[in-house]
Amino acid sequence: MHGMRCLRHTRQPQHAANLQRKALQRCIVVAKAAQGSGPPTVADTKQKFLQAYRKPVPGVYTTIVQELLVQQHLMRYNKSYQYDEVFALGFVSVFDQVLDGLPSASQEQVFAAYINALDEDPARYRADAEKVEGWAKALSGAADLKPDASGGELQQLLAGIAERAAANNFLYTKFFAIGLFRLLELTGAKDPKALEALVRSMNVPLESVNRDLMTYKGVLSKLGAAKEMMRELVARERKKAAEREAEKKAKQDAELAAAKAESADVQA
Repeated sequence: MHGMRCLRHTRQPQHAANLQRKALQRCIVVAKAAQGSGPPTVADTKQKFLQAYRKPVPGVYTTIVQELLVQQHLMRYNKSYQYDEVFALGFVSVFDQVLDGLPSASQEQVFAAYINALDEDPARYRADAEKVEGWAKALSGAADLKPDASGGELQQLLAGIAERAAANNFLYTKFFAIGLFRLLELTGAKDPKALEALVRSMNVPLESVNRDLMTYKGVLSKLGAAKEMMRELVARERKKAAEREAEKKAKQDAELAAAKAESADVQA
């Protein structure tokens, strides 16, 4: 009996240790699950893009694509972010102008890899941008481009966004600003007052919109200059390569002619 009591005493500490070990394991599992449920890091998003698009992006495009990806990652995982069609139009407009010059197949591959890296749907972006463009083109002018819950499809869309913005339930972004500007372009509006009226009706800050549009135009201007420089460099390299090839061929022709002449002298 004394031996049985001793055995029970030795088992109790061991049993307690097992319970502690299991509790610790459960804590580790819970901690890992909590960590996995959080938003991805910027590095995660970049890695997803690079895994999806394994070809090297030409140098003139690489920096701006990476910068846009980082900026949009921060927008995408902001707790106030909510996708909408005007945002999609703005982003698609920017991306297509940034990648203008790449073959169309490469453009779409980069676009798909980029949007998928953000855990969103590239087909949805394209479809929504095209849909909103069609709505804007059908309007008679900028005066019809205003929030109206009882108006057409585009006016109803704008009304919903304006209502969220008024309730401070809207994340303003530069892509949204560019989307608004693009809508005005599609209606044929050229008066700066049309932009001011639309922005104010959408309950978004006019100063921020003007700043972001100026930055956007500046980026496109610099990118255009860089692309032109790249085209000139490529043209010069091609010209040099053609000249080297011509010199090589001329030298080969001269050597061949000399060899034939030498052979003729020997035969004579």
